[in-house]
Amino acid sequence: MGASLDGWFVWFILFWVVLMIGLMSIGGFFMFRKFLKRMPKEDGKSDLDWQEFYLDKTIHLWGEDAKSLLNELTSPVPELFRQVAKEKIAGKIGELALDEHATKINDDLIIRGYIQATPKRDHKFLRKKLDEMKIDVAPYEHLF
Repeated sequence: MGASLDGWFVWFILFWVVLMIGLMSIGGFFMFRKFLKRMPKEDGKSDLDWQEFYLDKTIHLWGEDAKSLLNELTSPVPELFRQVAKEKIAGKIGELALDEHATKINDDLIIRGYIQATPKRDHKFLRKKLDEMKIDVAPYEHLF
């Protein structure tokens, strides 16, 4: 009384197994990255702790024009990742503002912070956006 599986059912099961392993691997990768960002460094704070620190210390320096420029610059980022990108970039801008004892967040700080906070592979999108906004990138070439 041996039951044999039809050919299509075996292929369906194999496809399903590969799909599930692939999706779980992708999810695990992103969870592991988030875990690493939460790991404390030598100073006892993680990358995300420092990001929150800089945001908290400089929140009062952000004017409406600065917020709108940051929103405009991050508009090419896919909506799913946009909020995370804004927080990372704003944290870097806050770090620069504190280092330079800035009294308010200005366009120069935003552009420099954006360049430094984003990976090199995304700089071409930033250059394109700055060109669309008619902002000269010459003063920032050394940061790219």
